[in-house]
Amino acid sequence: MTVHFIGAGPGAPDLITLRGRDLIAACPVCLYAGSLVPPALLAHCPTGARIVNTAALSLDQIINEMAQAHAAGLDVARLHSGDLSVWSAMGEQLRRLRALDIPVHVVPGVPSFAAAAAALQAELTLPGLAQSVVLTRTPGRASAMPAGESLTAFGATGATLAIHLSIHALDRVVADLTPHYGPDCPVAVVWRASWPDQRLIRATLATIQAQAQGIDRTALILVGPALAGEGFDDSRLYAADYDRRYRPIGPDPRFPDPRFPE
Repeated sequence: MTVHFIGAGPGAPDLITLRGRDLIAACPVCLYAGSLVPPALLAHCPTGARIVNTAALSLDQIINEMAQAHAAGLDVARLHSGDLSVWSAMGEQLRRLRALDIPVHVVPGVPSFAAAAAALQAELTLPGLAQSVVLTRTPGRASAMPAGESLTAFGATGATLAIHLSIHALDRVVADLTPHYGPDCPVAVVWRASWPDQRLIRATLATIQAQAQGIDRTALILVGPALAGEGFDDSRLYAADYDRRYRPIGPDPRFPDPRFPE
């Protein structure tokens, strides 16, 4: 028996890995975060499966469901939205399950920031503008921010920021980042990325508060000059004079092609 933690993706039911889909279909028990996991994914559950919406359950109740399945020898599909590596609350469940000697398995999912970037048709790391993406958030009731992990600290890097769980604090985001990026820095708010009612808002730090009124949850804030999609250098990767293993250049290339020995 194994508890399979499965990243259910950002919202669109077809944005899930084949491995995740097949495990859902093979598990007689499915626990899912009902507030964010699309109901269409539950159609993959086998006939007669025990399907439990964990939105109203405590951690103890969730672990109890898993322990009961373990005692009965039943595999569990545990669905969380997005990818499990960030803000999934998987860590506390893993800790409890390992203490109970219940086997676990983790399947990655499409993260919300990737779905948001795809909706914007944006590359977040453009040469000369940004080569790093910072996934962060503002403090909330569920989790405080460790010392040093502030928007002002991350803003000082000039990287592209993907700010989660913070649309309610948009005024604070603007105030903290404007000194580092300037009022004309591009900003995008993506509400319910990949869902049928997805909404995209493009603005600047100076204008985003006025344009994003009425959006109060399930939205991602992206900030950084790369969002403009202009003013960046071409990558050297495909330059004609760039010596690389699969396209060696010159009479004495660093990476000679073994198919054409001297």
